[in-house]
Amino acid sequence: MSIQSVGVIGAGTMGNGIAQVCAVAGLEVVMVDINDAAVERGLAQIRKSLDRLVKKETLRSEAKDEALKRIKGSTSYTDFKGLGLVIEAATENQVIKEKILKQVDEIVSKETIIATNTSSLSITGLAALDSNPARFIGMHFFNPPPLMALVEVIRGLQTSDATHLAIIEMAKRIGKEPITVKNSPGFVVNRILLPMINEAFFVLYEGLASPEDIDAGMKLGCNQPIGPLALADLIGLDTCLAIMEIYFNNFNDSKYRPCPLLRELVAAGYLGRKTGRGVYTYDH
Repeated sequence: MSIQSVGVIGAGTMGNGIAQVCAVAGLEVVMVDINDAAVERGLAQIRKSLDRLVKKETLRSEAKDEALKRIKGSTSYTDFKGLGLVIEAATENQVIKEKILKQVDEIVSKETIIATNTSSLSITGLAALDSNPARFIGMHFFNPPPLMALVEVIRGLQTSDATHLAIIEMAKRIGKEPITVKNSPGFVVNRILLPMINEAFFVLYEGLASPEDIDAGMKLGCNQPIGPLALADLIGLDTCLAIMEIYFNNFNDSKYRPCPLLRELVAAGYLGRKTGRGVYTYDH
């Protein structure tokens, strides 16, 4: 099955990044969000991102224009009719994702593959809500999608071989390196990454070092391009907390206990870059 058209649910950082990558690769894209303002913000971000690539001379100006023509913004899931693949990239919230996926299932054909960009929720559990669970799969992009090469492809218990193969081929077509992982909370990368970030918060909470020194230590000592606390601000502290809570609840293991400082920052509304303040303070 060759996928030629893609629907993306969500015009935020992940959604517009996925839409951009697909459009640049030559796929027709429909990007849907809850209102026109959200859609326009997503389209504006795509234009800005493509302009940066043109300025860096990694994308031709003509290719930018062609990619933008392939992206249609919408506020209606009915525009997903006839598409080969729909990728859900909404907020990392089980209730929200379940509601969206049920609505999409009622609109698209049984042949349309439905993928979720979840970073922590059960693919098997979400697939069970679909009228054709064999066509459901996890397709976890990393932030920001235009720059990060990896896509985790997660098979649920019900996912068919044909669905899996189609998504592997599609990921390669859009210039990504897919890895196949089993369905388990956090899959592979976040299963390793988020506990490390959480431990960095414990180190800060215990006053062992300043945020700057913690991040510098991991960058200089472990060759990481960005420190764990700065990365948490980029991901969103609320997202980090939500994922750690999922691990804690699913594994019932104290090593996944969210750091109290992480909880406190989220309770204060200090969620990272998106709010202008997290561990660090940012100019909006």
